[in-house]
Amino acid sequence: MPRTSATHTQSYKLKNIVVFASGSGSNFQSIIDAISTGSLQASITGLITDRDQIKSIERAQFHNIPYTILSPASFVHQSVFESTLLNQLEIYNTDLIVLAGYLKKIPGKVIRTYRDRILNIHPSLLPKYGGKGFYGIKVHEAVLLNEEIESGCTVHVVNEVYDDGPVLAQSKVPVYKTDTASDLASRVLIEEHKLYPKVISEYLKRIP
Repeated sequence: MPRTSATHTQSYKLKNIVVFASGSGSNFQSIIDAISTGSLQASITGLITDRDQIKSIERAQFHNIPYTILSPASFVHQSVFESTLLNQLEIYNTDLIVLAGYLKKIPGKVIRTYRDRILNIHPSLLPKYGGKGFYGIKVHEAVLLNEEIESGCTVHVVNEVYDDGPVLAQSKVPVYKTDTASDLASRVLIEEHKLYPKVISEYLKRIP
């Protein structure tokens, strides 16, 4: 009797993303949308935020994503905040942390535990207009003040220094003389929503 060979299909285990956000979470939404269309193959297992009553939480609730509010200011000691945050990340079975408008500095112990597994998107062409104090509309105001002819966004790996980790990708936009900071912010944000899910998708392939 002839032998029949069984075909084995290797199942692909989706990586787990945990998003950190402090505000409206439009980049959070772009990641959700990319997963829903299949362009990003991953699972969002949780949202961590430092504030309540924000749009990011509404987005999480709408899409049935668990969320946790952890404000560093509500902890007496930084070490307790760190251990609580690490415990929550373990509960969410985290493979990759994605910062989406998260305005608090990531504790050093978390960075060391998730070394090369934390990504951020910044609304400038780093290393320009990065570092402490450069966030949100302040970045775009500085770009206009210095009469730059182009700006954009940068996805980078997070290390212990603000906006200092290795750059993974950038997307550029023109700066017009008639721009307000809001005009420029809107143009850059469109690129952020396209770039971030794409880079996350590629980066997940590096994670065993």
